[in-house]
Amino acid sequence: MKLYYSPGACSLAPHIVLREAGLPHQLLKVDLRRHQLDDGADYYAVNPKGGVPAIAFDDGVVLTEGVALLQYLGDRYAPALLPAGATLERARLHEILNYLSSDYAKAYTPLFYLAEGADRAAAGRPAMAKMAYLDSLLADGRPFILGAQWSVADAYLFALTRWAVDFGIGFDAVPALKAYMARSEARAAVRAALLAEGLGLQFGQG
Repeated sequence: MKLYYSPGACSLAPHIVLREAGLPHQLLKVDLRRHQLDDGADYYAVNPKGGVPAIAFDDGVVLTEGVALLQYLGDRYAPALLPAGATLERARLHEILNYLSSDYAKAYTPLFYLAEGADRAAAGRPAMAKMAYLDSLLADGRPFILGAQWSVADAYLFALTRWAVDFGIGFDAVPALKAYMARSEARAAVRAALLAEGLGLQFGQG
């Protein structure tokens, strides 16, 4: 199994799930500016859409798009990482995954494409508003986004929320989200994925 990724991108989410599930895999780094692999190979030959993540399975099948990959990996290899099908809890998983992949991820777009001299604080307000909503969900004391059980949605939420630190967004106004990020980062699979991608710890030490 091959995971095509870019360090710290949304591909970190399926990377974490692969490690949570204990699945052997090969990491292939993608230069998203040139759409090339480290050996110069054309990434468009793997994924014509050009984005990450993509996973090439051992039978040659390639699957793309983070939400699809997270659910497939969970269903196929790690059922403990998502609620049972045809339940309200599974619908809640779909609900939060859709929110993360649309509203939340897109809220960071102004920061990724910030023009020189533009107001960074103003560009960060959409992301901060979404972080406040997520903080309100976690403020009821649940350890993870769906409740007591870590799920594929947590891998996605963790991967996206790391971007806030990269863009200098503070967490003082979202203490429940900050505590959640520290809990998530403390997981062995999460730390292993961060280490493999050359990423540092942002919410803890050691």
